[in-house]
Amino acid sequence: MSTGTLLAIVIPIVVVAALIALAVPFQRRRALRERFGPEYERAVDGADSRLAAERELSTREKRHDTFDIKPLPDGVRERYSRDWEEVQHEFVDRPEDAVHDADRLVTSLMEARGYPTGSYDQQLKDLSVEHGRTLDHYRAAHEIDMLGTSHRATTEQLRSAMVHYRALFDELLLDGGQTRHATA
Repeated sequence: MSTGTLLAIVIPIVVVAALIALAVPFQRRRALRERFGPEYERAVDGADSRLAAERELSTREKRHDTFDIKPLPDGVRERYSRDWEEVQHEFVDRPEDAVHDADRLVTSLMEARGYPTGSYDQQLKDLSVEHGRTLDHYRAAHEIDMLGTSHRATTEQLRSAMVHYRALFDELLLDGGQTRHATA
């Protein structure tokens, strides 16, 4: 076989292999963006590099895979719905207490679904894998809850916190343990 023929075979193979090697990271990046939604950009913005952020998100996925996330039985789901209604009624007379109770109810619901409920920061990371599109609600509600604990939140802020908690509460309550991959 002549050198020209050999080069005509080897060069396209090398080019195809290089294109595949370049495509794999882009496919992984796209998959992470789709899975984490806005949390992908938040991770990239908070990391030293895009690669470091993607490693962190992959670590979150692996941790999440170890959880036994499960749907709620109908009776438990109904009890949580009633508990939420009680928290909403409490808001009329004791808005700060209602917001704090909403936070505890969301945490309890997370635990009932199978999420660990350690530190708030770890909760955010754990929830980001399946609920990245509602985490900004959780963050906003939690910040207002902290203001309310020190009696510095306005009634309007407290009302807003209830709306934010409700967004995550509904998603956790109605998700039924199904893995959801919304499109970007």
